Amino acid sequence: MTVTGAGPAEVPHSTLADTVIERLTAAYGAAADPGRAAVMRAYMKDVAPFLGLPTPERRALSRTVLAGTPRPDEADCTALALRCWALPQREYHYFAVDYLRRYAGRCSSAFLPVAHRLITTTSWWDTVDPLAAHVVGALVAADARLAAVMDTWIADDDLWVARTALLHQLRYKERTDTDRLFAYCLRQSGHPDFFVRKAIGWCLREYARTDPEAVRTFLARERGRFAPLTVREALKNIGG
Repeated sequence: MTVTGAGPAEVPHSTLADTVIERLTAAYGAAADPGRAAVMRAYMKDVAPFLGLPTPERRALSRTVLAGTPRPDEADCTALALRCWALPQREYHYFAVDYLRRYAGRCSSAFLPVAHRLITTTSWWDTVDPLAAHVVGALVAADARLAAVMDTWIADDDLWVARTALLHQLRYKERTDTDRLFAYCLRQSGHPDFFVRKAIGWCLREYARTDPEAVRTFLARERGRFAPLTVREALKNIGG
């Protein structure tokens, strides 16, 4: 793995992925709704084409696709995720995200370059955010050495990589590295993009559920460095 976690991510052989992809494309393809697909594509700002599968229906189909399949190893997760991402329709990317959320614990720190590939390919909040909080966050929690990689990601020119660094501790609660959290927020406080400013507010608001006084104190000291949007998001549930 490179220092940034952005090394090559090759598609390994996986019999499990072969089986799942064959079932998946058949099941999703048969249920496609072109009219709904056009609406979904427009709502998601044309980031990718859609099949037109509402989330409850898609997840029901996914359960059928995965019925009777074994638990994956890391190579299976890699193959399945990258092969889903190679398919154009967004629902296949959602399938991969759901699968990785379920099996992130089966992956080692060596999976981080794969996560980076997914985050930086056909990037939008709908896939980046769950990958950040549930996959990258799980990898870093399991291997503290990866925190140093997050220190490089927070400074990345790709806004989605920086957003991932901000959000990777979203589910950590009392395990949050507050020094790192606040440093990351300050590092990107002047970012011009809405999605980064929003992420700063979101990660602060989420940590405020665990330690509201720490967030109030931080913003009392540094408020002037943040956009009003960020401050509103951060204080939404605690005031201040």
